[in-house]
Amino acid sequence: MANSNLTSAKNAKNDEFYTQYHDIEKEINAYLDFDPNVFKGKTILLPCDDPEWSNFTKFFAQNFQRLGLKKLISTSYAPDSKLYKANYQPTLFETANPQFDKKKTIKNGKIFTLNHDKSGDGKIDVNDLEWTYLKGDGDFKSEEIKKLRDESDIIITNPPFSLFRNFLSWIMEADKQFVIIGNMNAITYKEVFQYIKNNKMWLGNGFHAGNAFFSTPSIKDYAEGVYNSETGLVKFRNCCWFTTLDHGRRHQPLPLMTMQDNLKFSKHKEIKGRETYEKYDNYNAIEVSFTDSIPSDYEGIMGVPISFLDKYSPEQFEIVGMCENEDLYNIKTKVYTTSECKQAYLDKFGKKGTYDLNASGVVIRDGLLEKVYQRVLIKHKNISK
Repeated sequence: MANSNLTSAKNAKNDEFYTQYHDIEKEINAYLDFDPNVFKGKTILLPCDDPEWSNFTKFFAQNFQRLGLKKLISTSYAPDSKLYKANYQPTLFETANPQFDKKKTIKNGKIFTLNHDKSGDGKIDVNDLEWTYLKGDGDFKSEEIKKLRDESDIIITNPPFSLFRNFLSWIMEADKQFVIIGNMNAITYKEVFQYIKNNKMWLGNGFHAGNAFFSTPSIKDYAEGVYNSETGLVKFRNCCWFTTLDHGRRHQPLPLMTMQDNLKFSKHKEIKGRETYEKYDNYNAIEVSFTDSIPSDYEGIMGVPISFLDKYSPEQFEIVGMCENEDLYNIKTKVYTTSECKQAYLDKFGKKGTYDLNASGVVIRDGLLEKVYQRVLIKHKNISK
């Protein structure tokens, strides 16, 4: 399959978001820098991937030999599947192929594979990809795709964000390594956070400056500054890579100041000039609103933003838990009653309602109970005073 065919197919698609090639390359290179043989002899599965348009398929096919892959498998959803429902027009790449089937192109997903030099040009690359229709619609939960999962060593993709929890569980039940894109808020899902807490999963190298740009040929009604009609790029600030592959940035300690220096010199007005850090009313921990304000010399538990995990080093910190409703980690010191939640709402807003105080850390400001944003609870492993 020629490289130009992939490009033409991608341009014909108008209802999906695509990860940028350079973002994929940057992320994968971070793992190679840490371990040059991380992909050697491995079978890579790219599920939910729309191989004709995907930069994931293009990148791994084009770099098959450099990475030392054993096999590449890429699958897509059928356009008429319950998970996809695309306004679909088959591309020339597909219709010109002798195996093109008008019925299957709508009802069946596709599978692309690469493991040998089909073209005879002495190298294995994107021109050697072979494809056929799947028996089913490509649902990752189907037995057909499960078999491909079980055959693979590493799963890499940008799955539907709405199915992230189910997709992650699908990977974990097979005990596979992975690199996947997700919404950073997924960290707060209890099914997801348990893996991060136990160092069974962590954040990847990341998008540049925390900004992810996905391409889409269609012009939609996005807010100004989000969609660029000239480039066809949509900007998301809350996307990250989740992975089980190691990379060097994960082991770089976060540079910190002492508590007293933070209180004197912090660039954040919420901290600078205070006598001390705020303490939670419902956790034996202090509130640290900004990652760069984590004190280097505090021995207790600290509540930090979930974005901290992008700079988390397991050698420097221990993840204790998370501020959440169910007290899954047995670290709450107080559970508010219904009447207390109602009174807190009345005190704060001057009208009847209920303030879900148990869902997060709570501080007392000007005599009022105030919820803070979602926090991860951490401790230093080694105190530097």
